[in-house]
Amino acid sequence: MTDFNKAIVLVSGGLDSTTTLAIAKALGFKCYALSFDYGQRHIAELFAASRIAQAFDAKDHKTIKIDLGQIGGSALTDNAIDVPEVHSEGIPVTYVPARNTIFLSYALAWAEVLEANDIFIGVNAVDYSGYPDCRPEYIKAYEKLATLATKAGVEGTAFKIHTPLIDLSKSDIIRQGVELGVDYSITVSCYQADEKGRACGVCDSCRFRKDGFKSAKITDPTRYQR
Repeated sequence: MTDFNKAIVLVSGGLDSTTTLAIAKALGFKCYALSFDYGQRHIAELFAASRIAQAFDAKDHKTIKIDLGQIGGSALTDNAIDVPEVHSEGIPVTYVPARNTIFLSYALAWAEVLEANDIFIGVNAVDYSGYPDCRPEYIKAYEKLATLATKAGVEGTAFKIHTPLIDLSKSDIIRQGVELGVDYSITVSCYQADEKGRACGVCDSCRFRKDGFKSAKITDPTRYQR
């Protein structure tokens, strides 16, 4: 029987996914946190994800290893490609091919095993880097796929992919997180954070994060390398 109180929450260790977990918990869901060790250069985010799952009393926290570095094609998974420190138009080299599709597939599989029909993901279509798998039309299409591609879906379960941040500015996300008790000092958003989790301060992710705290008029607790 489907448990309408269970939800899979994708937790990367960053600002957006942490706020999403806080929102899911505030809505009364029993949260099952899911993270990925996918060969990313910013591995410090996984330590952050563990801290975050514990801080929000996740019922379970799984970290699944997928080596997307074998495929490459992204500055986040291929050390031969530099993380850009100047913003450029179009889809940047920090885009990881099909990443959200892969992550949501694992979340969907776990949801089916747990007999849950809710999945939360912190995608954002406002303050983001132009990734195609962060758009509302992508999420809508994936929900349809989830129904067609699973035993639970064929038998009548309607999977819901929640995107509570999709239309929010970064400052609005931060304000909502603060209201829900998020400690952003334990999060890591940087594309090239060092082993201690200190942010570079110059990549797109750092820029969006810094501007968000400034616009929200909230002190930025991020630890920077420089």
